[in-house]
Amino acid sequence: MQLRQLEYVLAVAEEQSFTRAASRLHLAQPSLSRQVRLIERELGVLLFDRGPGQAAVSLTADGEALLPFLRRVMSDVEAAGAEARALSGMARGRLSVGATPSLITRVLAPALVEFHASHPGIELLVVEAGSRQLVPQLASGEVDLALVVLPVTDPLVATTPLFDDPLVLAVAPGHPLAGRSTVGVGDLHGLALVMFREGYDLRSVTLAACRAAGAEPHLVSQGGEMDGVLAFVAAGLGAAVVPAIALPSDHRVSAVPFADPGIRRTVALAQRNDRALPRPAQALADQLTAATAAGHPPADPARSSGV
Repeated sequence: MQLRQLEYVLAVAEEQSFTRAASRLHLAQPSLSRQVRLIERELGVLLFDRGPGQAAVSLTADGEALLPFLRRVMSDVEAAGAEARALSGMARGRLSVGATPSLITRVLAPALVEFHASHPGIELLVVEAGSRQLVPQLASGEVDLALVVLPVTDPLVATTPLFDDPLVLAVAPGHPLAGRSTVGVGDLHGLALVMFREGYDLRSVTLAACRAAGAEPHLVSQGGEMDGVLAFVAAGLGAAVVPAIALPSDHRVSAVPFADPGIRRTVALAQRNDRALPRPAQALADQLTAATAAGHPPADPARSSGV
């Protein structure tokens, strides 16, 4: 089995077409089809269900099962190449880093500005997604390093806690709760609440806290992303439970802290646990660890208290 053949298989799987994959790889379609048949014969399984003329294809059950392993092999090869390039002092290379939407602006963006200033030759690929999406991408090698929310249960992913992230109740300035110094989770019972989409860590954390407190909020909107949720809150549609670090600085919304013990989550760095980080990723990890150890970025207390 050759690495080039794995590349061919992945291209067909991603394009779901021999024709499009051949064009992407700058190969004649018959040559691509022959190479895929060779690897299927060597593996002893059929990877694709072929349509008429082999133009449209889909993965078989065996192909679906093997695809993550093939991606991992190619990711490891790319990582080895990146590490070799890094030996020249990280003059060039590539770093794929992920973060949840609420951590992009206040945590990752400033870190990447500083990193790029020190390592301008490193190409940065940023993946913005929830922890549930980022963890499988870390395990498959698609992402080198990510900022995620604990807990993480994937055995292929190791985590290093960075800081506790307090959640607050975001409300429009004219909201009945806007003048409160604190609220309790029980105050969410019957409250009009704007809710994030499925897969958002904030959704599961909020609903779990409500269940524990016996509170049933009225979900007036579901399925939003961070910017959309904050826009709905500012417009007066309802309140939302958000990280203090995600609050906008333009005072469109007010933040009311939760009374002790509050609602908190733990932000962590995550990586594959079966290999060392590529040097660019390790440099960024060290930078993030140092910044959070120094108290940056956890949220500005004034903004957290709605001042």
